[in-house]
Amino acid sequence: MDNHELLKRFSTRLIAIERKAPLTAQTYKLEMKRFVEFLEAKKLNVVKLGPSELSAYLDMRRKADRIDSRTAAKAVSCLRSFFRFLISIGLRTDNPALVLELPRRKASLPQTLDRTKIEELLAMIDISGPLGMRNRAIYELIYSAGLRISELVGLDMRDINVSGGYAKVRGKGRKERIVIFGPVAADWIRRYLDEARPALEKGRASGRYSPALFIGRRGRRLSRKGIWKNYSQTAARAGTGSKLHNLRHSFASDLLAGGADLRTVQELLGHSDLATTQIYTHVNISQLRDNHHKFLPNLKEHSKVTRDEV
Repeated sequence: MDNHELLKRFSTRLIAIERKAPLTAQTYKLEMKRFVEFLEAKKLNVVKLGPSELSAYLDMRRKADRIDSRTAAKAVSCLRSFFRFLISIGLRTDNPALVLELPRRKASLPQTLDRTKIEELLAMIDISGPLGMRNRAIYELIYSAGLRISELVGLDMRDINVSGGYAKVRGKGRKERIVIFGPVAADWIRRYLDEARPALEKGRASGRYSPALFIGRRGRRLSRKGIWKNYSQTAARAGTGSKLHNLRHSFASDLLAGGADLRTVQELLGHSDLATTQIYTHVNISQLRDNHHKFLPNLKEHSKVTRDEV
C-alpha cells in the first residue's frame, strides 16, 4: 500500500472511527499530505520511521513553512493519530510520535480593533454591488455576534431571525448555541437579503437553491477561504493589518469593557472553558496600561504645576 492510499484510508478513519469534526479532519488531512511529501522527498519508508525522522519533519515545517508553536502542536497530534492508524491496520506495532513533546504555546494576547479602526475598515467596502453589500453584512455580523468564521459559513437561512436579532450557530464540537446581534448588523443583513442575495442567486451554476445564508457570485455557499481572502484585501486597503478573527476578539473585549460579566461573554463566544474567555480580561488590562502610559506624562505635568502654584 503506497503513501497516498494510506493517506486516503487515514482521512476516512478520522471521520468514521475517531469522530473528528470536519474542520479538524481537514486540518489533519492537509498536515499528512505535507508529511507524505516530506517522506517522498527523503525516500523514507513510513513503516521504518523513528522519532528522529519525525523530529526532522517538524524542524522542516518550522524552517520552510515558518509554523508557530500552536501549529507545531497540531502537527504532533496529527502524527500520533496517524501512527495509531498504522498500528490498527497492522503496519506498525509502535507509535514513534508518542515521544515527541508537544510545543508549549506562547501566551499571546488577542489583537483587537477599536470602533474607529473598524469603521475605517468597513468604509473601504464598495457597497454599490451585491458582493460588497454581502461583505459588509458579514463583517458587521461577525463583530456584532462574535462569530467564528466556521460558524458564519455554516449559517443557513433558517438559522437567523433578523427582526429578533438572534441566530442559531453550530460551534466547535458541533455544539449549538444562540447568538445575539445588534440593530446595525440587522440592518445590513436585511439589505443583503433584500437586494444582494437575490442578485447573487441569479448567477447560480445550477437550478438548485442553496440554503446557505451567505452565498457567492455563483449562488453557492461561501467558503472560509473566500471570506478570508475578501477580508484581507479590505484590511490591506484600510491599512489595519488585521485578520478576520480580530473582529471576534474585538467583540469580546468591547463587551467586557462595557461591563459584561465573564460568564455571559463565555456563553456568547461558545467557549467550553471559562479560562479561554479570561484572556480577554488581560486585553483590557493591557489597554488600560497603554492609556495610563499615554496620559501619565500629562498627569505628571499637571501635578508639578499644582505643586508650584501652592
